[in-house]
Amino acid sequence: MSSLMGAGVMGGFGYVILAALLDIAANGFVSRSDGFRKKGMAVMAVLLVWGAFTLLSFSIAYMELAVAYASWGAMGIAGTAILGYFLNGDKLGWKGWLGMVVMILAVIVMKMG
Repeated sequence: MSSLMGAGVMGGFGYVILAALLDIAANGFVSRSDGFRKKGMAVMAVLLVWGAFTLLSFSIAYMELAVAYASWGAMGIAGTAILGYFLNGDKLGWKGWLGMVVMILAVIVMKMG
């Protein structure tokens, strides 16, 4: 794990990427929990969110909170939309996809500034 995390910004992004993956998985469990009526799915969702926030908190030792949170959010939103498409058949119109592209570009511009 230390090679992925490393020092500096890459270490921070390593944590953010892992946090986003846990967040996306958590959202998948939320969608399968039937409004949290399926307790096993609900517990998994909560545990994964807890893990995601823990990893996100580690990332801020290497980068600014705003960059970490925006990156995590953008990855989580895009990943959840893609997961929803494949798991649930969720449809997102062109405006939704365009919005995600704009959101990701905004995070990139924010990091450059």
